[in-house]
Amino acid sequence: QVQLVESGGGLVQPGGSLRLACAGSGSTFNMYTMSWYRQAPGKERELVAIISHAGGATNYADSVKGRFTISRDNAKNTVYLQMNSLKPEDTAVYSCCAQYTVPPYSTYWGQGTQVTVSS
Repeated sequence: QVQLVESGGGLVQPGGSLRLACAGSGSTFNMYTMSWYRQAPGKERELVAIISHAGGATNYADSVKGRFTISRDNAKNTVYLQMNSLKPEDTAVYSCCAQYTVPPYSTYWGQGTQVTVSS
């Protein structure tokens, strides 16, 4: 089992940057595929970015490609989401998710952190 705690959200102007962090507990963090999701008011939750357990593979939603970068530091049990060139439509609660890489592929969620892009 892993517990996840996000940090780094806040209010930023359009065009600005934020870096989110998600710290995980336990000694098996490197066995989890990690991802960031977001949910805006009145909208469904969407996958923003995902990174493989060793960090060698990443994928992004089309809406954030070229602006967001997901990375991880398994020595620190932490996954990051660097967000640049932020737009008002990026406003949402961002949550990290950990999925174990072996059956039964248990999934864990953090509590989320609010990102607001507004002038």
